[in-house]
Amino acid sequence: MVRGGGYARRMPSILVVSHLCKTYASGHRALDDINLDIQQGEIFALLGPNGAGKTTLISAICGIVRATSGTVAVAGFDTVRDYRAARALIGLVPQELTNDAFETVWATVSFSRGLFGKPPNPAHIDGVLKSLSLWEKKDHKIMTLSGGMKRRVLIAKALSHEPRVLFLDEPSAGVDVELRRDMWLLVRQLRETGVTVILTTHYIEEAEEMADRVGVISKGRIILVEDKQALMHKLGKKQLSLQLVQPLAQVPAGLAGFSLMLSDDGSELTYTYDTRSELPDIAGLMQRLTQAGVAFKDLRTSQSSLEDIFVNLVKEAA
Repeated sequence: MVRGGGYARRMPSILVVSHLCKTYASGHRALDDINLDIQQGEIFALLGPNGAGKTTLISAICGIVRATSGTVAVAGFDTVRDYRAARALIGLVPQELTNDAFETVWATVSFSRGLFGKPPNPAHIDGVLKSLSLWEKKDHKIMTLSGGMKRRVLIAKALSHEPRVLFLDEPSAGVDVELRRDMWLLVRQLRETGVTVILTTHYIEEAEEMADRVGVISKGRIILVEDKQALMHKLGKKQLSLQLVQPLAQVPAGLAGFSLMLSDDGSELTYTYDTRSELPDIAGLMQRLTQAGVAFKDLRTSQSSLEDIFVNLVKEAA
């Protein structure tokens, strides 16, 4: 079961994935009936833990991995029947730093543009390099660059042929804060020009910062697609756990106004609250505990992890 949420700006679809499956020779089913409808000009974040199928899905859409069944269309072009036309509309920034070590930055980015049959356009290459703070490095060989600069070159190569759909596969993996900031700014600028951006990540803050909509993938299946704000609301749960001096048989009546849960052995009280929709009345809780004669010896706070959310979503979708 896939649950959906509304996306405020209803735009034409630029990418349609229908019943996409990928089963390897070993029998491992990496993608299981994937259906996605990505709108033109949106930023879509695909969240999932390592091994969930994020990279396999991106690779299948881009034609790097051959799907077992199903179809993918980019701006109406089928990625199998109309491979060249579809692929020319896609830019991909992979996780791996696979650059031409002995080429200069300018040469490798310009060459990437030519691979897609695009005529030379120095002004466009200039703009891409400047937007990624690569202009001063344009005559440097790739092998002399830092890891962060090499990541910038990968992004520049992906943008060299002016794609309409840009894939960023784990863009924050191993990058510095400056590059992350520049990349987020660039993504927003691309969206303003109508480019659709799809990023895979397991960082909630990245999706929260950049995305319009979010999809969650687990064990090769899309289990949720909805507006970012709705998902962030689910991820906003925090807990305050109190280790009690004396176990309780039940939550005292005077504490009924709080969202409290008593552990099975009565030794711990847990207060759950939503940081985005309410101001937690922790001071009031402490006062009520004192009035009820409930003493605690230790306390700790925690926030739901992405893994916790996945477990809950999988249970609900089963």
